[in-house]
Amino acid sequence: MPQQNTVEKVLLTPFWLIAATFIGLGDTLYLSYYHLLGIIPTCAIGGCETVLSSPYATPFGVPFAYLGLFYYICMLGLAIFLAIKPLSQRVRLYVLAYTTIGLLCSICFELFQYIVIHALCLYCGLSAVTTLILFAIALWHWKITQK
Repeated sequence: MPQQNTVEKVLLTPFWLIAATFIGLGDTLYLSYYHLLGIIPTCAIGGCETVLSSPYATPFGVPFAYLGLFYYICMLGLAIFLAIKPLSQRVRLYVLAYTTIGLLCSICFELFQYIVIHALCLYCGLSAVTTLILFAIALWHWKITQK
């Protein structure tokens, strides 16, 4: 019976990735929409206005919200590929590498906000937590599918 339980986990983890990706998509779509309108959204912790209006919020003229949206769209594609081929070593490696890069970027962005901008953004924090969850699921999927 333990074998069947592992098979179910292998088949379900890509869908957990997809679900978590939709959280990130919602977060970054919200921020992208507000950026498109030229409005800074308010938040409960009060740092969002500072972070999102900072000159650092648009590196090379591209808002971080758009970069996050691109990240999550690509992540959705990878998660769908993983759902189709959950045992493919190449797809599993791509998902793990992509979520690792996303996590490292999120950590750097959060530290940058705290150290340089001296404010934290709730929406950026939600994206960072989502990326951490994506990484954890990808790592777990990698480990349970190792032979």
